Amino acid sequence: MADLFAEEEREAVERPLADRMRPVTLDEFFGQSHLLDDGKPLRRAVEQGRAHSMVFWGPPGTGKTTLARLIARRTDSHFIALSAVMAGVKDIRAAVAEAEQHRAVHRRGTVLFLDEVHRFNKSQQDAFLPFVEDGTLTFIGATTENPSFELNNALLSRARVYVLKSLPAATIVEILERVLADVERGLGGRFAIGEDDLAHLAEAADGDARRALNLLELAADLAEEGRITTDIVAEVASGSRRRFDKQGEYFYDQISALHKSIRGSDPDASLYWLMRMLDGGCDPLYVARRMIRVASEDVGNADPRALQLTLDAWEVLERLGSPEGELALAQAVIYLACAAKSNAVYAAAKAAAADARNLGSLEVPMHLRNAPTTLMKELGYGDDYRYAHDEDDAFAAGVNYFPEDMKPARYYHPVPRGLEIRIREKLEDMERRNREARAAEQDDD
Repeated sequence: MADLFAEEEREAVERPLADRMRPVTLDEFFGQSHLLDDGKPLRRAVEQGRAHSMVFWGPPGTGKTTLARLIARRTDSHFIALSAVMAGVKDIRAAVAEAEQHRAVHRRGTVLFLDEVHRFNKSQQDAFLPFVEDGTLTFIGATTENPSFELNNALLSRARVYVLKSLPAATIVEILERVLADVERGLGGRFAIGEDDLAHLAEAADGDARRALNLLELAADLAEEGRITTDIVAEVASGSRRRFDKQGEYFYDQISALHKSIRGSDPDASLYWLMRMLDGGCDPLYVARRMIRVASEDVGNADPRALQLTLDAWEVLERLGSPEGELALAQAVIYLACAAKSNAVYAAAKAAAADARNLGSLEVPMHLRNAPTTLMKELGYGDDYRYAHDEDDAFAAGVNYFPEDMKPARYYHPVPRGLEIRIREKLEDMERRNREARAAEQDDD
């Protein structure tokens, strides 16, 4: 029996530090004060022993699994943990059978925790809904993806979504300090580390408590005579990238932040988000493609040079690759942010597309049709067409270029900024001449 206890003690010591230090009470839980401060609804529900179905949405290492375990413990519920990466409908059925047995034999409810719940398809998500409805299961899901996009409405209507936030570096420092001092589960005062080095580890963790504990454990393994040096910290923290996740929420959030910073004419913020994305592993050619869109959508004809400069940056990237070509991309981003802004082309294109879609197949006016054959000429194709270059200023005043059954529309409204000031003046002059020419035609009639 003594050997058995020794084996269990050895297994406990060999468990990863992050697992050993998992909080077992709410008082040990760090972060998420917006959910767990005194008086907050989630804390009140947990303290009162009332579990309800919920989804935890947040970045890795913010405590989603730990919170689920705490809720099960506090509500005296049987706890079943599954990962949607590995589990299927068969595993859900087995969990339901286990929950029904616990309810019948032990008079206890069951918390089913499903990690990475967004990996389940609709039919898999639907599989456990009846058992959530009848109280067999209290469902707690965890996801790093936006539930609005990844979970079906039937599941979302039965579960409250709680948003967990990345942990500030100061909070992670507190966690690491507690681990260093904890004799039973942590490192028990056996290691010394400077304040700056501890802060470096916290920063390298990038809001992820689990990553921070893994980095500290690795640093402790490399330490000699209980001293975690600056060189050791630099070694374990090297290569640590910021969160980006090019298939998920952070990807689209950061792309959005870059685009809106450029649109808002803030070159510094634009450059920051560009570098955040590149630091996170984003393909710079993807950013270049998005910048082409920005150049047309948000700068447009207010500064046509923006589009060419962005195309040039794309070409530099293709010729030189990374990291040399990324400087050209930074140049383009700064230029786009500083350029005069106009979405007149974007708005005009959308409006014209809507008319093209909604007005049907209107006939091309006869005077605008090409007449390459004798028959087409006999039918009147091209009759009364006025060749613009034969007119004053190469402008045929009064000509209608829209279909005859369509009221002429005004899609393009240049803004009073940049080059579009001149474009606007020219269009207003041509519009005046059109009005005069059409009025003269009516007088002749």
